[in-house]
Amino acid sequence: MNWDDLRIIAAVRDEGTYAGASARLRIDETTVGRRLARIQRDLGVPLFDAVDGLRRPTRHCEAVLEHVGAMAGHVAAIDRIKESQPGPVGRLRIASTNAVAEELLAPHASAFLRDHPGLTLQFLTASGNVKFSRWQADLAIRLRKPEKGDFTISKLGEVRLYFFEPVDRAGGEPVACVYPDELDAIPEQQFLRAKRLNNVRCVTDNVRIIRTMIRSHHAVGVLPEHSCAELLADRSLRATALIRRRDVWLLVQNHLKRDPATRLTIEWVRHCFRDLAHR
Repeated sequence: MNWDDLRIIAAVRDEGTYAGASARLRIDETTVGRRLARIQRDLGVPLFDAVDGLRRPTRHCEAVLEHVGAMAGHVAAIDRIKESQPGPVGRLRIASTNAVAEELLAPHASAFLRDHPGLTLQFLTASGNVKFSRWQADLAIRLRKPEKGDFTISKLGEVRLYFFEPVDRAGGEPVACVYPDELDAIPEQQFLRAKRLNNVRCVTDNVRIIRTMIRSHHAVGVLPEHSCAELLADRSLRATALIRRRDVWLLVQNHLKRDPATRLTIEWVRHCFRDLAHR
């Protein structure tokens, strides 16, 4: 049972015909009849009798409609709560890697939520991609451009990459931190393979692990600029900027493109990446 089905019962009661309910709800008359038949089948009781060409509610229907009326009141109350909030209202689920969420979005999130009290952000962080085609997220930030999909995609920007190695190698050959084989196409991994590093004994897609290893001064690896500010200031490390940069892409569910809350959140995400470009 869902709210749209219950609205059909109320519309047929008020209008007296499937055609009237169809016009009121702006759905096909055949759909009204089919869904009402399904509701009656699920409930196991008749909801309407045909009397003089009109649909008259049965006592069972009147009992159902008492609950429908209460639910409509609750829906109206929820709408009034939403209207009491200044600006757009909504809950947006943003999928990204841990590093992007922690180091690019989170530093700006408090001010954004303070300025827009009607908005709620849910961060979905993981190394793997959420099933965007199954609506597991509303927005997604990807470090690789999807080949296809039923969503809107736009480029957020480019991220600089740095190769770090210890200046002093008196302690021996540093451990090389590389990415898993499934990430062979990314610029970081291609650079590392081209260097033909020895002592490759750390494999991970977690930039925090790589950063910790490099910080020990006994490892080499590649990190995005938003994850390595303190390492760039460390004089015991040599940092080399890669020629290639990492493209970052924003995916948005098509049905949300014109939603005010979504549009506001998209602009905020773009601001986070513009701030990165100005560092």
